[in-house]
Amino acid sequence: MKILIIGGGNMGLTYAQSFLRSHIASKEDMMILEKSPQKAAELAKRDIGTVYGRAEDCIQQSDLVIFAVKPQDSSVLFEHIKPLIDPQQVFLSIMAGVKLSTISGSLGAEKVIRAMPNLPAQIGMGMTAFTSSDAVTRIELVMVQNLLNTTGKTVYVEKEEAIDAATAISGSGPAYVWFFMKSMMDAARNMGFSYSEAELLVSQTFRGAIELFNKTDFTCEEWIEKVCSRGGTTEAALASYDKNLVRDDIIAGAQAALDRAVELGNG
Repeated sequence: MKILIIGGGNMGLTYAQSFLRSHIASKEDMMILEKSPQKAAELAKRDIGTVYGRAEDCIQQSDLVIFAVKPQDSSVLFEHIKPLIDPQQVFLSIMAGVKLSTISGSLGAEKVIRAMPNLPAQIGMGMTAFTSSDAVTRIELVMVQNLLNTTGKTVYVEKEEAIDAATAISGSGPAYVWFFMKSMMDAARNMGFSYSEAELLVSQTFRGAIELFNKTDFTCEEWIEKVCSRGGTTEAALASYDKNLVRDDIIAGAQAALDRAVELGNG
């Protein structure tokens, strides 16, 4: 299977490296299309497949075409490659907000898959939600899921609207976690810890809490109860969060991200 990744940025490079590292694809079958000559030269040095600068030289060789470019660049890209595509090719998009119908209509293509990965995919710990048009066969869908699984976990969703929701939760979610981590580090600094001490305290606390959650059947509420003793320090912190509506703010923030994802899709 010949794979073409359009866009040699962070996610494009992540996919190429992950596919090769897992041996699900070979360098001979991997192609990258990068319009920037400087970036193309840098990619060529990495020995992760054949790097092209023109769509005319690689589109027609591809069985699977992956769009890893910015959403705002999609219309120009689609117009350029439309005369080059084959109806039997499968197209996988990770462009936020660009709908299946937009891709299909712009290209005249039927087999379209839309996915929303997140940044931890760079270390094989990503979370990707994906969906597809009806024309994609089960075999093709499994093939693409196997590729996506090389970057972490995946979930298939029936309704495309769920991709926007995944954008707001898992796509943007790492930034929410880092925001909370930084806030805790700032609190630790205010309490007298050095930067390195604060970083260690917070990062290891997050790592341990997540591992503990993943290795048991307890819910978040049950784990909170295990840490929280009546009249204790944890209860004091949680009471402050409740008083300041922190939970409501977190939910509102995720909703704002969803609203923006929908807006981008309609834009």
